[in-house]
Amino acid sequence: MYIFDVENLFVVIKNKRMIWALILFIYTIFSVYPQELIYRTFFFQRYESLFRNDALFILVNAALFSLAHLFFKNTLVMVLTFIGGILFALTFKKTKSTLLVSIEHAIYGCWLFTVGMGEMLGFPS
Repeated sequence: MYIFDVENLFVVIKNKRMIWALILFIYTIFSVYPQELIYRTFFFQRYESLFRNDALFILVNAALFSLAHLFFKNTLVMVLTFIGGILFALTFKKTKSTLLVSIEHAIYGCWLFTVGMGEMLGFPS
């Protein structure tokens, strides 16, 4: 953000702190947790046994997670969610903890909102 859009760096937290706090709460409870239930907990329980190759399984999970964000019509969102999908899948594979992967997902997502990238994810700036 500092390089590409310095005017929007930390714009929400500087100008609308209550909205920022509300966004973080709503995002974490109503977006992150349900996504992790579906894309990690359910997906791993349901489909992991169908894959012999762990790397392929992680890539398929990340690709599906990224495709779920297609409606944002933003290439950067697709790339970031694919990378995030890999990180989250690796964390879930290692820990089998929905709570831990939800916390990780929330930290990355809340960081994006905090630095001013929330608009590309459908939140106001």
